[in-house]
Amino acid sequence: MLLRQPLRVCHLPETSSGRISKTLHFPYLPPMSRTPAGTPANPNGAERFNEDRASYTLKGSGTPDIDAGVAAIREVLATLPPRPGVYRMHDARGDVLYVGKARALKNRVANYVQVDKMPHRLRRMISQTRSMTIVTTNSEAEALLLEAQLIKRYRPPYNVLLRDDKSFPFILLRADHAFPRIMKHRGARRAKGEYYGPFASAGSVNTTINALQKLFLLRSCTDSFFSRRERPCLLYQIKRCSAPCVGRVSEADYAELLGEARQFLGGKSQAVQAKISAQMEAAAEALDFERAAMLRDRLRAATFIQGSQAINAEGLGNADVFAMASRNGQVAVQAFFIRGGQNWGHHAFFPSHTEGLDEGEVLTSFLAQFYEDVPPARTILLDRELPEADLLAEAFRAGAGGKIEISVPQRGDRRRIMEQAQRNAVEALERRQAESGTKAKLNRELAEFLELAEPPQRIEIFDNSHIQGSNALGAMVVAGPEGFLKGQYRKWNIKTAQTNDDFAMMREVMTRRFARAQEEDPDRDNGMWPDLVLIDGGKGQMSAVKEALEELGVEDVPLIAIAKGPHHGRDGREVLHFADGREKMLPENSPLLFHLQRLRDEVHRFVIGAHRDKRSRAITASPLDEVPGIGPARKRALLLHFGTAGGVRAASLEDLQRAPGVSALVAQTVYDFYHQGG
Repeated sequence: MLLRQPLRVCHLPETSSGRISKTLHFPYLPPMSRTPAGTPANPNGAERFNEDRASYTLKGSGTPDIDAGVAAIREVLATLPPRPGVYRMHDARGDVLYVGKARALKNRVANYVQVDKMPHRLRRMISQTRSMTIVTTNSEAEALLLEAQLIKRYRPPYNVLLRDDKSFPFILLRADHAFPRIMKHRGARRAKGEYYGPFASAGSVNTTINALQKLFLLRSCTDSFFSRRERPCLLYQIKRCSAPCVGRVSEADYAELLGEARQFLGGKSQAVQAKISAQMEAAAEALDFERAAMLRDRLRAATFIQGSQAINAEGLGNADVFAMASRNGQVAVQAFFIRGGQNWGHHAFFPSHTEGLDEGEVLTSFLAQFYEDVPPARTILLDRELPEADLLAEAFRAGAGGKIEISVPQRGDRRRIMEQAQRNAVEALERRQAESGTKAKLNRELAEFLELAEPPQRIEIFDNSHIQGSNALGAMVVAGPEGFLKGQYRKWNIKTAQTNDDFAMMREVMTRRFARAQEEDPDRDNGMWPDLVLIDGGKGQMSAVKEALEELGVEDVPLIAIAKGPHHGRDGREVLHFADGREKMLPENSPLLFHLQRLRDEVHRFVIGAHRDKRSRAITASPLDEVPGIGPARKRALLLHFGTAGGVRAASLEDLQRAPGVSALVAQTVYDFYHQGG
């Protein structure tokens, strides 16, 4: 007998965008017997309702099969509205398998019960489905945006994923100071000012900012540095700043420079150059050769910026150009960023989970995810027609602040730029596949040399860092078939190991890493267990790691320790220590040796950087940080009044109460903290 719980509908408050109107979560409950008292008995799992999330979650296990998946979908289908929205498919553990959007949810979800007409990929997804979450929206465009947000949040295995989802840098002209600052910016755009971008890389931003400093002499220092200056800094001496901090330029003249910078970044570079050229000629005629030379240098900076453009984008205004290439199941998307008729860089993306999908569907999903964080240009040029181009334009309208044009150029300058983007996409894909082939070959050679059953798909590399035991921490980096997986790097503050004991530190790190793995993934079916563990160290580290894993009952994870060779690495050799005590070495110029060294060097870079950050924080820490209820303002007031933290500690209660900004209650709290126990 099939027991059905009453369906619950939760009306959620609207988000800031006003998108979500309703969420429903429907579980498929497998057959359960009844006890004589009429209480359902489910020995394999328990059903739970979470009022905060307005969702049912089915806990339990079972063999995934197509019939159970179809039954779960039919449960949802019976009450679905014919409205736009987003649906999520979950497996038995509640993990998201797929996120999709629909103009009419009922019609779209109904397609999933017709399994005979579906490809093998979707049949496999349905066989794993045990519940669905439904979110209705006000329009299909809102559903598209919400779908992109959820895909980036959950990264489902059956969705096209934008793997390179880093934030792109912008140039920011701050607007919260009398002498606004020019700076590079990443992340959320909370600061007041004007943002110009995106740029394809940090390098292209830095190059442009350096040239803009020469061209417009805008300051790049922080406000605190600006306020402390009594004489010009080095940037003034090398003619990259007008030194407003010490009054070398008036506020009106600086505002004029700032206006020229806005014009230049906004696409009016020719007008700016003409103005500077006229000023230079006037200065020369007036025999003011020093000013003429300065203007000449500014004119050269403007020419440098325009000459560094690899693409002739004049006349395009603000546009993003995308071209796609595909071969052997892999896809590359080449993007050019054009702002103000200037090329601000290009970048190649390689979406994953694209096998067997239509190229138009892949590009549509890519664009939706890409513009989830990046403001779109008013003009988007594509190398192919998309069925949902109008829907994308409607969805991107709010982010661009106006109408969006999505088109496929057919002739003229736009067509020439598109052809260049297409060539770059093909070349990027060829390079990617060549690199993948090389990495696959190295992985096969690694498996053979280390006597593994098959090439490792997940390699975890461990190291620790400290200075005589202080600020000690351990770190792990992860490498996959396509390279380093930086989103899965981890670091641990050493808690129990004795000072300066490398072996104990490594033992603690491995214990914490694999104890958590056993707790979160005991069946090892989510791909988070390593196929190979690489340890930076020699026999001692290997023994410590073996001991830690044996205590946890983990005996089937291959372990290799990599240490400097007999000449301490001066000859580039490394010794590989096996868990059974054997040692191996690779030839001096072996590509496999270079591969292992690159893995080891990456964990070095990560752990040393983390250690330096921790050490820097410790240097600036104060004993007052440990006092409960003391924030930055009161800590500053106490230190200014008593001079040092030691002075605060030695102060009497009456002295503490006389400190400015310190109430009687706070003074008592500080006094009690330092004088506990009399």
